[in-house]
Amino acid sequence: MVKKKKIGDLILFIVLCLGAVIILIPIAWMVSTALKSAPEVAAYPPRLLPEKPLFENFAIAWNKAPFTRYTINTLIIVFFNIIGGVFSNSFIAYGFAKINFKGKAFLFNIVLATMMIPGFVTLVPTYVIFSKLHWVNTYLPLIVPMFFGNAFHIFMMRQFYRTIPNELSEAARVDGAGHFYIWGKLMMPLVKPVMATVALINFKGAWSDFQGPLLYLSDRTKYTLQLGLQVFKGQGFTEWNYLMAVSFLSMIPILILFFCFQNYFIQGMNVGGAVK
Repeated sequence: MVKKKKIGDLILFIVLCLGAVIILIPIAWMVSTALKSAPEVAAYPPRLLPEKPLFENFAIAWNKAPFTRYTINTLIIVFFNIIGGVFSNSFIAYGFAKINFKGKAFLFNIVLATMMIPGFVTLVPTYVIFSKLHWVNTYLPLIVPMFFGNAFHIFMMRQFYRTIPNELSEAARVDGAGHFYIWGKLMMPLVKPVMATVALINFKGAWSDFQGPLLYLSDRTKYTLQLGLQVFKGQGFTEWNYLMAVSFLSMIPILILFFCFQNYFIQGMNVGGAVK
């Protein structure tokens, strides 16, 4: 049995290594392209490694447009997306998990049903609403919806809340605590892993969002990082080396956050182990 287990672990390790290599190939090609000159990028057959790495491409590409301004704009949106997403979803999930009220199951099913609605179906109606509110060309359409919850995040946090014994909240209510106090002081410290998971997902979504800013932002001074990448795309020519250089730089914050909070992320997805 021990020998079979070792063989199984070895096979699993090999499969995971192959998967990692497959995932890293596009990133390696991105970095390679970012270090090439324009003629090398257009050369056929293509070469993986540049003859002479041009590390100055990163600085040149960054200065092609006000990417520092675009990064600040993106961080503003990301900050409010994280705040809105974490607090709204955790509060709504607390209500569905720990508060008994009439019609709770029906309302929760309605929330889950919204996950089956394709995003492009609501694209035009939401744009019309934001246009009537005169929110177009502002950050409000990219921020305000996050304060009204996300069905998947509500579901995930509700499942995490349900692993916390009801005796904790009942004891707090006996002592006279209200739901806001129980949620803020008692429950939120216990659901830090799933909160970190939601925050990380919201960061990634807002940081990488292209469609939202493309729809609602027309003022170039308000562009986000993803919109700014379009500066390298012309009608007949794309500066692939510069595009890949800034794309790689924009990917670094997501990688850093994931590696720093991967333990929280794994715990947050493990809804069965919230309380030991």
